[in-house]
Amino acid sequence: MIMMKIVNAFKNLISLFYPYSCVACGNVLQQNEQSLCVNCLLHLPETNYHLEKENPLQLIFRGRVPIENISAFLFYKKVNQVQRILHSLKYNGNQEIGEFLGYYYGQQLIQQPDYQNIDCVIPIPLHYKKLKLRGYNQSEAIAKGLGKAMKIPVYTDVLQRNTYTDTQTKKNRFSRWKNVEHVFEVQNAEPIFNKHVLICDDVLTTGATLEAGISKLLENNISKISVVTLAVAH
Repeated sequence: MIMMKIVNAFKNLISLFYPYSCVACGNVLQQNEQSLCVNCLLHLPETNYHLEKENPLQLIFRGRVPIENISAFLFYKKVNQVQRILHSLKYNGNQEIGEFLGYYYGQQLIQQPDYQNIDCVIPIPLHYKKLKLRGYNQSEAIAKGLGKAMKIPVYTDVLQRNTYTDTQTKKNRFSRWKNVEHVFEVQNAEPIFNKHVLICDDVLTTGATLEAGISKLLENNISKISVVTLAVAH
């Protein structure tokens, strides 16, 4: 308790000289705000897809892999605040925003019956070379927030990425799929045996990477699989 007070006092002292700013708008954060100011948090472009069992994201995977539930927290556009949030998470080392929004969304998910029987969270992994280069996995940060809010474990040693792939940004749907078709493997299937698994990633576009990861997980006797991403291209 004393140590926590010391840490908070130290953070407050630092913020006097180097004020923390909102990731989305750049305004200085107030003492009780974290990563995002209240105004930006209240005006995030939320999809509310977790409230719809049959939402538009179901169509992406229909006929490809069986999914129990799927949702994305936010709509992503190239010029909205979600782009700034994702850029900060993915390229500026801001794991805190990923965990914060993962927790924030996890609190919403756990209110819905469809998401109350999930047993664990598995983030889409990075190849070890990219992980070494970046220093962290942005999807793991989101998964930590989800797991904390939903009170379920996060497994980072189950699904592994065994092939280094090029960036997916400028590839079409077929090219994306061919790029990731055989890149995943399951190293440790014991924790997910007969479990309802929630797989998570940062952004959903064509769904090729998630499909490849889901296909590999489904080979290992899991009960059900659901999908959550922080954002979906809109």
